[in-house]
Amino acid sequence: MKFSKLHQIGAVATISLLGLTGCGLKPSTSEVPAASAGSIQPIDGAEGQKLTVGAKNFTEQVILGKIGVLVADAAGFEVTDMTNIPGSQPARKVMLNGEVDMEWEYTGTAWMTYMGNNESIADQTAMWNAVSEADKKNGLTWGKPSELNNTYSFAVRSDYAKEHDLTKLSDIAKLPAEDRTLCIEAEFNSRSDGLNGMLKTYDMPRGEANGLPDGNISIMDTGTVYTATADGSCNFGEVFTTDGRIKALDLTVLEDDRQYFPAYNAAAVFNTETLQRYPELEGAYDQVAAKLNNDVMMDLNYKVDVEGQDPAQVAYDWMVQEGFISAAK
Repeated sequence: MKFSKLHQIGAVATISLLGLTGCGLKPSTSEVPAASAGSIQPIDGAEGQKLTVGAKNFTEQVILGKIGVLVADAAGFEVTDMTNIPGSQPARKVMLNGEVDMEWEYTGTAWMTYMGNNESIADQTAMWNAVSEADKKNGLTWGKPSELNNTYSFAVRSDYAKEHDLTKLSDIAKLPAEDRTLCIEAEFNSRSDGLNGMLKTYDMPRGEANGLPDGNISIMDTGTVYTATADGSCNFGEVFTTDGRIKALDLTVLEDDRQYFPAYNAAAVFNTETLQRYPELEGAYDQVAAKLNNDVMMDLNYKVDVEGQDPAQVAYDWMVQEGFISAAK
């Protein structure tokens, strides 16, 4: 069986989405390549049925969205590819309104951004349990969480890490105070789950000579944090743990050994009514979730952000590599 022709959303549906978000939603213009069946097989009753897959419009989400499209396509659905939703809140809105049947979402984003909780949950299982239970009343069902945890951490040049035996965040405090230099974003400097709480958790009082002197903190743009860390302008840079630039710049991510940062595990989230009609759909996505982790996602992000590959092709190649689908014959 081959599956490559994606349903193109009609004018009425497009207007409906525009009314919901007010930000110009439209179907993705980058279609996934044709493929044949693999471990993901057609679901009874799916043929000819429409299913919409959404994703936000940053690299990792687009890749995950294309993976989501391929899963639904392999399962036999006529898929609308909506992998370009501009922002978390619009993406959430179309899920809640039933305009989108499936998206990959992050547990921490749901807990703190959508549900408005101020206290984070660092334990990954506890976080998934909390958001999964809370979203039931919203008509959403969470699939099994992946190991992919796109949260905050700090990275360091790999040679510096090896030289000073640095593997975890608590190791920073073992260095002389003058070597505890940090590059961070402005938002991280002020947010409730940002720098101040981290320094407290890791016993490095801010502004104190035996902790982290204020002069050791440099605030800069996101992209500059990565390059400044790589060139030694600072020894430690605030990063997102699946960013492809980590690999490109040969940085080492330090383990959050005291579990300070919230868990942001990616999981497939479904419209519950859709899942009730096609319960096998959850198992298809769970297959994929079981293979996603930080190393995998970092590599996929690298291919897009650093090598300039197309996200749809990157998603397709990985799905073929893992045997979920096979190349079209």
